[in-house]
Amino acid sequence: MTAPPAGDEADTAATLAAAVRGLGRASVLVVGDAMLDRYMFGEVERVSPEAPVPVLLVERELSLPGGAGNVVRNLGALGAAVAFVSIVGDDQSGSDLTGLIGGQPGVEPWLLVQGGRATTTKTRMVAQGQQLLRVDREDTAPVHEKLAERLLRIARDAMAATSVTVFSDYRKGLLSGGLPRALMQAAKAAGRPVVVDLRGADFAAYAGADVIFVPHRELALISGVAPEDDAAVAGAAVALRRAHGFGAVLVLRGEHGLMLVDAGGVTQLRGEALEVFDPSGAGDTATATLAAALATGCSLDVAARLANLAAGIALARSGTAVVRESDFLAALSPERGPARKIVGADTAAEQVERWRRRGLRSGFVPGAFDPLRAGHEHLLQQAALACERLVVAVASDAEAGGKPRRPALGRSRGGARGRGRGDAARRAAPGTARDRRRSGGERPGDGGADARLGRAGAACGPPRRAGLTPYSARSATRRSAAPAGSSSAARRSAATAANRCSRLRRRAPASGWAGAARTISASPAAATISPTSSGSSASGKSASTAK
Repeated sequence: MTAPPAGDEADTAATLAAAVRGLGRASVLVVGDAMLDRYMFGEVERVSPEAPVPVLLVERELSLPGGAGNVVRNLGALGAAVAFVSIVGDDQSGSDLTGLIGGQPGVEPWLLVQGGRATTTKTRMVAQGQQLLRVDREDTAPVHEKLAERLLRIARDAMAATSVTVFSDYRKGLLSGGLPRALMQAAKAAGRPVVVDLRGADFAAYAGADVIFVPHRELALISGVAPEDDAAVAGAAVALRRAHGFGAVLVLRGEHGLMLVDAGGVTQLRGEALEVFDPSGAGDTATATLAAALATGCSLDVAARLANLAAGIALARSGTAVVRESDFLAALSPERGPARKIVGADTAAEQVERWRRRGLRSGFVPGAFDPLRAGHEHLLQQAALACERLVVAVASDAEAGGKPRRPALGRSRGGARGRGRGDAARRAAPGTARDRRRSGGERPGDGGADARLGRAGAACGPPRRAGLTPYSARSATRRSAAPAGSSSAARRSAATAANRCSRLRRRAPASGWAGAARTISASPAAATISPTSSGSSASGKSASTAK
């Protein structure tokens, strides 16, 4: 077994980063078993009197595309153009899945409906970050012959418009009978590379595929070798490649990484996950990344390394997760610490959702924080004490029309007078209509940037007041803002700052990311903030995941 090619790590990281930035140019056809992944999150506080089982009090539900749909979802997150061909049943799950797939960016879905067929649905019940039960509903019978013929015609047309073809076979009945061989012949006739993600042992149906993914435990079971014996698994992969004429075999080894077996030999790519939280969906993420990399002209070695990196990122996340360009670049960056916590609005919302799945309480604090004043530090410290994870939304200079915004928090008594003082408070309220008109951004009524960043605040849960003091105190406690024994002038200055903070919060809209500043729950924690002068997302705002 050979080690990965030697070379300068910085050069390798730069090569991979350049490849990542080009993944958005990919065009991929995905044919496979579409599934609906449902999650029911809640709390368990008692045991049922009817049987010795826990009672789950459901608080919220989440539905996501699974199986081949998760491959499509990951390709969309990378910015690739995707054609998706699959089958759903004529049931509510099929309708929900169709809507979810159709809502993915850059996806052209061809979801055929078969009457009387149940859409594959997996329902997971989760409490305090632990999965209690999974309930499956599926129909694994082969699809109707006429639907299979129509699916083949659609796939042939889609191959002409895409660069790479992916077959995601979960053994749910779509890719059965003679359909896989017919699709393979069509792809070869069109000159399209084929990537196969297979569950099961029907390797002969995909003979001649350019790359095939195989879970290491399934390969070991089929070959009769011990899964822990790397040399034996590598030998089984070499024999599998030769027997079926595969260009390369990629063995999925979970937290241990990927094993690449091709004409050059066996290459072990070590795992990139710092921790393993949930293995579900990591194979789909790796498949999507490798297909996108091949579609943009990357070598197999580079594509496999990107797939290994993507799988490592997905393993550390709860449920079926997507990996975006920003996730790749953060993982490849030599920087450590707070600089890696600066993310875009979409990534922040997804991170908050992952925290919620693990049962962690999240807080959300927006603002300009330019410059960072004593009032800001106090607010952030108290917010951090009220939750387990804190997201700080930082408005960029571009969002404020190129001029630094001066928040009213912690401002001295003489900082603004008369009419100008009110203007300062309005400017400090992030997301107001006045701000958006001044910055040339979205018009009044647009959801735009505030709606996108509001996902992170909304994901933190229902708004709750945490009773932050002294800067957000009401008039009854404003004097506590100044230390005991302070002069009357100091106490007046503290009261003025508290007054301005109160006006700022009253002016903030009830919806959007400014209103989410009240979303803080009770639990000890620590927080940091990494202000930035330019947002990392297209919306002109960035979010710093402070923990």
